Amino acid sequence: MAELYWLKRPIAHRGLHDAAKGVIENSASAVTAAMGKHCAIEVDVQCAAGHMPVVFHDSTLDRLTDETGPVAARDVDQLRAINLKGSTDRILSLPDLFALVGGYVPLVLEVKSAWQRDGTFEANIANLLKSYSGPVAVMSFDPYCVEAFREAAPDLPRGLVACRFDPQDFPNLTARERFLMRHLLTSAFARPHFIAYDIGALPAVAPLVAKALFGLPLLTWTVRTKAERERALRYADAMIFEGIEP
Repeated sequence: MAELYWLKRPIAHRGLHDAAKGVIENSASAVTAAMGKHCAIEVDVQCAAGHMPVVFHDSTLDRLTDETGPVAARDVDQLRAINLKGSTDRILSLPDLFALVGGYVPLVLEVKSAWQRDGTFEANIANLLKSYSGPVAVMSFDPYCVEAFREAAPDLPRGLVACRFDPQDFPNLTARERFLMRHLLTSAFARPHFIAYDIGALPAVAPLVAKALFGLPLLTWTVRTKAERERALRYADAMIFEGIEP
């Protein structure tokens, strides 16, 4: 794959959002604000009913809307009718997002896996991406999700998201799984084109080896302070930022 030069730029975490101003994460307003600053955009993709994607971070509706319950219990059209709390925006479908961005800036989709190793969700996302011509990449904490994209759309840029994988944050994983993922050893089957590593864990051997020896672009998340920005500039190719000027 050709060098992913378009990934090596500041990336707005969930768009340029500011809840105090009614601009909610992963919303059309947040995406539009990021486009206005010519920033690349990272959004979250959650699984709705029928293994179909929507632009949303949480697995439940409770925090970000006035509704309750699992996102996966409702279909895409039902979710698109729901307002995001404190704003006039509604939940976006993936085609809604594509129509809004239209290739104007790069998109990075963080796919929220259900850790089921089914592959249907990833295949549905890959199928929708066939009609989008702008620069776009997918990434996930789940290496089996990344592997599913390798099988469904081999040429689609894909990345592994990683961190220290502390037990309290990933109680569904075994100690062995956390070790393999922390050290990017799951790259053996996921075959990522880039790495996105927690700024709080940098510098770390595995992502720096992936960058220096294997030539994989290294993104880092989520950069929120001047000190983190300086660390990102030192170790990474690009930062996924929030609440600061990149």
